[in-house]
Amino acid sequence: MAVRQRAVTALPTLIRSLRREQPPLKPHAHSPLPSLRRAFSLYDQINLIDNIPDDQLRFQGYTDTGFTVNGVEYQGSLLCVGNLVLSWKPNNFSEVTPHSLSLFQIVRPIPEILILGCGRNIQYVDPEVRQFIRSAGIKLEAVDSRNAASTYNILNEEGRVVAAAVLPYGVSS
Repeated sequence: MAVRQRAVTALPTLIRSLRREQPPLKPHAHSPLPSLRRAFSLYDQINLIDNIPDDQLRFQGYTDTGFTVNGVEYQGSLLCVGNLVLSWKPNNFSEVTPHSLSLFQIVRPIPEILILGCGRNIQYVDPEVRQFIRSAGIKLEAVDSRNAASTYNILNEEGRVVAAAVLPYGVSS
């Protein structure tokens, strides 16, 4: 019982000292994306997995005009497949066509899902685009670009074969 009592009395002091030792937050030019690589405990937030493989793509942030992937800032739309980041031509959602996604006819291994980042808001995907992606054996998920980047990170961290086609967050239609 004495050990338990000492632990109970020491706990508030321990928590206060851990909170004081947190490094100050750095201001970012872009908005950071959430990660499942964090775990929460009673004491503090602890990073369980620090080492992301060098060849694994990871969206680290976004702006109204582009994205940060693996520490490199890209302007404009991006197409991410496997460990490849490609500049993607569409500048607005109406330019997303089967032709703009034709890479998925030849890419191997075939991604199990394509996450389509529509910009600031979720958009209705043209049935022709849906049919094209379905005919390639890929599922399609259309979300806003911020959530597309986060979803891509999560599925990629799980080791799933995933692709992302994202318009900059500032695109509104």
